[in-house]
Amino acid sequence: MIYWTLFFTAFASATVLPGASEVVLLAAIRNGGHGLFWLWFIATVGNTLGSGVSWLMGRYFLHWQHKKWFPVTPEKMARAQRLFNEKGRWTLLLTWLPIVGDGLAVAAGLLRVPWPLFLLLLNSFIV
Repeated sequence: MIYWTLFFTAFASATVLPGASEVVLLAAIRNGGHGLFWLWFIATVGNTLGSGVSWLMGRYFLHWQHKKWFPVTPEKMARAQRLFNEKGRWTLLLTWLPIVGDGLAVAAGLLRVPWPLFLLLLNSFIV
């Protein structure tokens, strides 16, 4: 049961939904009886999949980029994409940060960061 709770809170924490995966992880470690490797593994999978959902949300938002109400003009989007690709990709190493990291994952999708690169930068600090 604790593994499922950890997975879903880790997943939610990596999206724009509120989550408390750190609290669940620490409680599971403190209570003992659970393998540390499996706790780490399940939290990592949940966080990775949750960040993937945020990335997909960013990609999906692009479907509306030519609508009048879309908050960014195509010119500004192209400029942001160029700047992010030149200098900002390394900020994806900070996707683990609360609040800020969720926005970075959405921005990565919105700015068309390739999935393999996103996944690599997202999981760079896991080991």
